[in-house]
Parts: sequence; structure tokens; C-alpha cells
Amino acid sequence: MRTIQTVKEMKAWSAQARRPLGLVPTMGCLHEGHMSLVRKCRSACRSSAVSVFVNPAQFGPSEDLNGYPRTLESDRKKLEDAGVDVLFLPGPGEIYPPGYKTYVNVEDITSRLCGKSRPQFFRGVATVVLKLFNIARPDLAFFGEKDWQQLETLRTMARDLDLDVTIESLPIVREADGLAMSSRNVYLSPEQRESALSLSRSLSAAREMFRQGERSAEKIRARIREIVEKQSARIDYVSVCDPRTFVEQEKIGEKALVALAVWVGTTRLIDNCLIERT
Repeated sequence: MRTIQTVKEMKAWSAQARRPLGLVPTMGCLHEGHMSLVRKCRSACRSSAVSVFVNPAQFGPSEDLNGYPRTLESDRKKLEDAGVDVLFLPGPGEIYPPGYKTYVNVEDITSRLCGKSRPQFFRGVATVVLKLFNIARPDLAFFGEKDWQQLETLRTMARDLDLDVTIESLPIVREADGLAMSSRNVYLSPEQRESALSLSRSLSAAREMFRQGERSAEKIRARIREIVEKQSARIDYVSVCDPRTFVEQEKIGEKALVALAVWVGTTRLIDNCLIERT
């Protein structure tokens, strides 16, 4: 596996890489969720690249940029073992050089859910991903469905800006007890980790309510709040919404996204599921 640290070198490698070329953008601290994307990239593409870049543009002033977990040597070993062709490892100054002034805003859908409490987040994500697309020139890019709103934001950006990249998504990967895998799970104490299970348990309850015929979005939201708050977790939001527009639903029709963000101690966790008629 080759490690590339500059934009110039990454562009040069991409220009001669075998096609199709796949890219998995990450912030490192790789877990099985990331590696499922890497394996899919390797199987679908003739050339594969994984970027590791902790993106300062998507962190707010009081968020965990400096403390975000960084496990580069472990990440490198996992990617080598997976047979990745290139690890793209740029520094902040390579992505945002002195005098940098350009950012990408995807309107409307980023104003809801996570966009309410993290107003800078999607601007930062869209900007860095567009830059990675322009640098690496992938034919396919792979993202997880745990960040469903992020996934839809990037799909919208790719469509609206006529980008020559296909965005592929893979399902959430969970621990054996149901906790959605996240790099931030390392922050959790044993007691907090038990509290964090309320996210997946509440989603299971929502699915069961829907299966049994409940169509009131508010009743489902109320049940989720009840389960989470029993675990002394602090709710950021609970949403039963359209999976494309993120507009809250009152009565669920054919399909809805059930999504929540919860603070467990000082750690903010997200999770979601689709409920739909079969």
C-alpha cells in the first residue's frame, strides 16, 4: 500500500490508476463499519483509495477536534491487510492552505436534525468531500448509512453539481449487543456504554410499533424518548421524518426515517433505521 500526503501526488496517481477507481473517505480510527466500506470498494473497483483526514471544517468551537481519536498506525495496518492501493493522508494545510475561502452549502436538508445543533457540520462535510472528489477523481465513493443525513447531503451535492461519481451506501454495522459502531464509542465508560444501548433499543421498539400497525409519528417519538431518558441520556433530537427531505411526519405512510441523536455523558451518538411497509 502506498501512502500519499500531497494533493499533487494524489492527482497524479489517480490519473494513471486502473478504472473504476473507488474512494472511501474517513476520519480514521477505523472500525468494522469503515472496513465494510473498504471491502466493498475493493470488490467493486480495480483501484482503491482510502483517505484519513480529521476535517477541522466540520467541528464547532466547543467540539472534540483536538481530542478526536487518532489511531493511524492501527488504521494503516488494517488498510494494508485489506489490500488497499493508496492511503491518502493529507495534513490540514494541504486541504485548507493559507488564504482558503471557499465552502459548499447544500441548502434546506441540512437545516434539520443534526444541522440544528451542528450548523457548521454539513458545510464542512460537503466542502471536504467535494475537495476529495476533485483530488482523487473516483468513479465510486462509499459511505455508511449511520450518517443518513450526511449521505443524502452528499448525494444531493453530487447530483446538483453534476459530479462524475457514483455514491454507494452500506448498512449500519453494529456490535453484538446492537450498539452502532462509531469512532466515538471509545469515549464511553462501561456504564455509559450500557446507557448508549438505549439508542438501538428504542429503534427496535419503533420498528415493532410500526409492524403492529402504529402510524402516529408522535407516539413513536414519545416511546423513543421514554426508552432513552430512562437511561439518563440527554436527547438532542428524536425524528420520524421523510428519508429524503427530513421533514417531520405526523402520520407515517409507506416509509419513514427514524433518527435520533443523544448525549451519553459528553459523547454525542447518532443512530437511525428505516421503517416501511413490506
